[in-house]
Amino acid sequence: MSPQRVSPQPEKLCLAVVCYPTYGGSGVVATELATHLAGRGHEVHMVSYQEPFRFDHGCPNLFFHRVEVSDYPLFEHAPYMLNLTNKIIALVEDRGVQVVHSHYAIPHAQAAWMAREVLRQERGLDVALACTLHGTDITVVGRERSFFELTRFAIRRQDLLTTPSAWLRKETETFFHVEGGMIEVVPNFLDLERFHPGDRAARKRELGVGDRWLISHVSNFRPVKRVLDVVQAFALVRERLDARLALVGDGPDLPAAVRLAQSLGVAEDVMVLGRLDALERVLQASDLFLLPSVAESFGLAALEAQACGCPVVGYRAGGLPEVVVDGETGILCPAGEDVCLGKLAADLLDDGPRLDAMRQAARAGAERFAAASMVARYESLLRRLARGLRSPVVEDSAVG
Repeated sequence: MSPQRVSPQPEKLCLAVVCYPTYGGSGVVATELATHLAGRGHEVHMVSYQEPFRFDHGCPNLFFHRVEVSDYPLFEHAPYMLNLTNKIIALVEDRGVQVVHSHYAIPHAQAAWMAREVLRQERGLDVALACTLHGTDITVVGRERSFFELTRFAIRRQDLLTTPSAWLRKETETFFHVEGGMIEVVPNFLDLERFHPGDRAARKRELGVGDRWLISHVSNFRPVKRVLDVVQAFALVRERLDARLALVGDGPDLPAAVRLAQSLGVAEDVMVLGRLDALERVLQASDLFLLPSVAESFGLAALEAQACGCPVVGYRAGGLPEVVVDGETGILCPAGEDVCLGKLAADLLDDGPRLDAMRQAARAGAERFAAASMVARYESLLRRLARGLRSPVVEDSAVG
């Protein structure tokens, strides 16, 4: 018996959005997209091992489902993928989910595929699969020998693949042998009403910065973010200017960044702010945003900074040039040159007219990534998938 696709009413979708709940871009984009789609009247079920950062409890039609991980003593490591697979199966059976939208390939896309195979073969149900690739699932994790074949298998069995940048689409096509034209580029987006220029002086007073320059960095502090380069660059700025550095977020490289600041003698000028719900307040206070990632698939944090009128100084790598217009909304230099990064940052802060022009250009450039237009693109793509799917499956012999 093969699943039969027929046409349902397309007005309202029932979606499962599977993501990591952490501070990184994939979780933020997944949660914001889910919230916007729920706001458009679709039923959206978010699935993860804990409640995602930025999850909106007050949003109608938006639900969270926690994946409980088994603690059976036979398992040295909890089999999260199996628990996730069972959760997806239950959502399709119990809530009528039409599309499973995975964010980040492993383990989400693989679990979604396994769930569909069970549903098709054991339940006679069907579900469409979409996956948004976010960067390190393709450029770092997916290329490890222990994950490569599984990553390639999972992404090639999705009904829809999207990436936030043309650069990441090309990387995926090249390294995972995905045919050209199969991947849709849908840039990340943001809420322009939330992320906007504010009263910089007032925001600085709130942070206790006073009239000093403020440089910021926001990330999940993984090695790919090169946060040590941020600290090195800031130390160079600090030699010339009275400035402070705000580090927002958390992750494995944060302790090393703090130790480096201490060894360079700038620890007293570094503010470790952790995870913040009101991120925009820090960005509105900031004069510059540093992002020295060597494989940034898009640069959502850079986009949010620009929307607040804060120019970005970073490396010319990955998809960041698709977000930051070099010389207009920020400055990009060759990857790995933290000395260059610090000098460029100090030079820009020293040039008032140029800095003011970049502030205005940064906001104008961010307006190209308004949430409404990008969410509409996702909505259209997901509706296209849902069109023609119904459960339970109608057997071939019964059709007509």
